[in-house]
Formats: sequence, structure tokens, C-alpha cells
Amino acid sequence: MKYRVLVAEDEPLERRVLCGTLNRYLGDLITIREARNGPEALALIREELPQVAVLDIEMPGVSGMEVARKLRARSRSCGILFLSGVDNFAYARQAISLRAQDYLLKPCDERELVFGVEQAIRQCTALDLPLPADPAEPPPVSRPEEEDRRMARVRQEVIAFLRGHYQQDISMQDAAAALGYSESYFCKRFKVCFQMNFSAYLNQYRVRKALQLMEDPRLSLREVSRACGYRDPNYFARVFKRITGQTPSEYRLSRE
Repeated sequence: MKYRVLVAEDEPLERRVLCGTLNRYLGDLITIREARNGPEALALIREELPQVAVLDIEMPGVSGMEVARKLRARSRSCGILFLSGVDNFAYARQAISLRAQDYLLKPCDERELVFGVEQAIRQCTALDLPLPADPAEPPPVSRPEEEDRRMARVRQEVIAFLRGHYQQDISMQDAAAALGYSESYFCKRFKVCFQMNFSAYLNQYRVRKALQLMEDPRLSLREVSRACGYRDPNYFARVFKRITGQTPSEYRLSRE
């Protein structure tokens, strides 16, 4: 089975790069349909609902945000990723309110794009549940030293959360809820703290754990995969190679 992915981007070169990246890493898992603008994206959605949508926010005619609203009205399980050329917090809040998988700044990092789409694929069969209201944002911080302390606290809380939950099937939304933050606030702060999105950081964290476990020759690669939160060993191998440049088997052989 191949998953249906819609890529809507009005810049031809940008669209070609996005589709090329996704095909290069995920071509065996997905089929891509391209839209040059918002109306074209809506027409493709009417023909066949995508399971994942990568949407440029600022498209002519109909914005990516409006496309997402119409798509969300038809499907609660579709994974949505937004692309934007500006770091606009209002956009990020709207993205979270639409239960977007991620909000990526252009030009987006290949790893963040691929990990975001992979995570969306993994969650696209989620139950069709009502959208929760987005909690109020914490009050703004005026003094730089207070902001530094807040960032340090968020970083410590995230690392502690991952240490206790990386073996489980977790998402950015799960982490935000567990730590008591609104999703929009957590998403914004996480990128400031770690310079990448939650999905990319989680995969890097898990692979570091895998590297440690693989030092024990008594553990099979399947056992290492499960111990690091990957139920599918093939998916684990794909992520491992993308981060380290080697498959788990190649890495283990190189250590002998």
C-alpha cells in the first residue's frame, strides 16, 4: 500500500525540490500529487483525499491555511504540514489549531521534512476525534534573563520527558500535554531550544540510544529497535541510515 501525499507549492523550483526529496527518501511508501496553487489543491482534494498534505501557507488565490481548513473539515486523520517563508507566530498558532503535524520554515531541512511526513503517515489512521480548543498562551516575558531561564527549563523538561518516554509511541502533542504547555507555545519554544522540530529531535535521540545498545552483541537489531521505540525494524533501519549514513547491520559490522 502506498500513502497519498499532496504537495501544494506555487514556486516551481521549491515544489520540485520538495517532491524530489520525498521521492528520494520515501518513494517506496508514497505517491505524490502536485498542486501549483490553492484552487488546484482543492480540486485534487475533491478528486481523492490525501493522507498527508504538505501545504505552502502563502499561495495565490486560496491560501494554504484555507486549503487546510477545508481539508480538515473532510478528514480528521489527514496529516498536515505547513511551509512558510516567514517565522510568523500567528501562523504557527493557526497551524496548531488545525492539528497540523508540523510548521516548517523554508527552505526546510530535508530531515525535518522527511521525518514530519513519516510521522504523519504513522498517525494518519488515528481516530476521527473532535479538535480540542487551544489553551491560552503563557504571558510574554519581557526580560532577556527571564527568557533564558524559561528556555533552560523547557530544555530540561523536554530531555527528562524523552528519557522516560522515548520507548513509547509519542508525538509533539503528547509531550506538550504531559509538560502542561499549550501545543502552539510548546512547538515554538521547542524549535528555539533545539533548532529542529520535535519529530527530528526524537529520532536523533532514539538513534543515539540505539548506538549505545548496539555495543552489546547479545542484543539483536530487532531488540534494539523495540527498545528505542521503533515497532517496525524496517522503519528503524531507514531512520538509522538517514542519520548515521549506515544501516544498523553495516554499523554493527564496522564495529567488529
